[in-house]
Amino acid sequence: MPYKHGTQGNIGDSKAASAAQASTVAVYVGTAPINLVRGYADAGLINNPVRVSNMPDAQVRLGYSTDWDAYTLCEAFAAHFDNTVGNVGPIHIINVLDPDVHKEALPTTDTVTFSAGRGELKSDTVIIDTFVIADKVEGVDFKMEYNYTKGALVITSLKSDAQLTGEVSVSFSEIDKTKVVAADIIGGATSDGEYTGLASLSKLYQNSNAVTNIIAAPGWGETPSVYTAMVSASQKINGHWDAFVITDIPIMDGVTAVDTITKAKAWKVEKGYTSERSKVCWPMGMDGNGRIFHLSTIAVATMLRTDNSHDSIPMESPSNKQIAITKQYFGADSKNQGYDQQTGNQLNETGITTAVYWGGKFVLWGPHTAAFMYGGDVDPRAIFDVSMRMLMHITNSFQLEWGTTIDEPMSTQLKDTIVNREQEKLDTLGGMNALIGNPVVEFLETANPLTNLVNGDFVWNVSATPTPPLKSASAIVRRRRQGFAAYFGGE
Repeated sequence: MPYKHGTQGNIGDSKAASAAQASTVAVYVGTAPINLVRGYADAGLINNPVRVSNMPDAQVRLGYSTDWDAYTLCEAFAAHFDNTVGNVGPIHIINVLDPDVHKEALPTTDTVTFSAGRGELKSDTVIIDTFVIADKVEGVDFKMEYNYTKGALVITSLKSDAQLTGEVSVSFSEIDKTKVVAADIIGGATSDGEYTGLASLSKLYQNSNAVTNIIAAPGWGETPSVYTAMVSASQKINGHWDAFVITDIPIMDGVTAVDTITKAKAWKVEKGYTSERSKVCWPMGMDGNGRIFHLSTIAVATMLRTDNSHDSIPMESPSNKQIAITKQYFGADSKNQGYDQQTGNQLNETGITTAVYWGGKFVLWGPHTAAFMYGGDVDPRAIFDVSMRMLMHITNSFQLEWGTTIDEPMSTQLKDTIVNREQEKLDTLGGMNALIGNPVVEFLETANPLTNLVNGDFVWNVSATPTPPLKSASAIVRRRRQGFAAYFGGE
């Protein structure tokens, strides 16, 4: 048995363990246009969790661009803070784009046309901190402000008697969007204590006292190496916390289209997107403004809305909840015209979450984890997304609750206090229908041999059954002959 020091929570095989967490914390890893933010280098915006609460907050702190392929985190800003279903947050962002590294080798020289002392440079690649006008001083001769609606840097003269006019030569450095690669998203930790990419998740609890519940990387999670790293990173963050991964099957794999149900199902199996700690989505979705979203981003926002309706308890699947798209999207050149709920079930039965039209709106469709395969051999805990998320909720909560008692005297009173408190939490979850049956917390002699007690290692066994979703409901209707007796005053 490895040396232990601190609270621990682990999920056992279909007889879960431990007790309840406070809130849903979604973390996105990707790229944001921080090159449009003044003083980005000193603002802790690179490989560092940043909490944002609304669209103005996101734009001011991390920038914004409509080029979601290059700046993948902007899609998350739109899904959470600019949609027709309801804004939801906060979210935490880990940006890996570094303007000092991911930039063009040589500066750019261009011209800006000024009229009435005002000019605009349309660009989302300009590194604003490097923008200069020859023989002019910012703050004395001109000021700058980025307009996210126009996607342009606005330059305004400050001297009424010496306004900038006509075509003016300017120079600046630019981001090279192609220099960000999967390895930047995966990241790592060095012996010197530097964290990048997914490894930066460990800084969230230490810096913000927030426990990660959900991890997503839209546009990147469909790369197998990134998916594997996401699943690995989701387990025991800081040595303790468990999170659930939301990702996608691509609609294009290199030059190969993955634009049919058959292709999507085959891709999932071939690439090994089958972790019980993940939810896999396909295809993409288009909203009424023509914006194209990864379903993983839509799913995360839907999870937050659903959790918020239950005091942040992840007891209900996001499946069959309204989402802010108006059609399924398979790629600009795809001939696929979409499918209905019944056909979409072909994806659900192989652990793929999709989007279908139902009840006058599009809804997320599929309550399963990526491990689910209808008729296959799957641990019951991995059938539904809510089951895995509830078990993670319980283990994370146990550790949060008792972490401060570590190294206190382990009296029999403390043993009973932990049993009683954890049972109280389970009973509360049962009372709100997050658990069914009779969940129980036990301190068993068989689980606590003398050798462990001598070394200060104690175990509480938690048995709980997350409430399953109503995946299907069938009514059997039969015709009765006796009803005809009504014509003659009978029945």
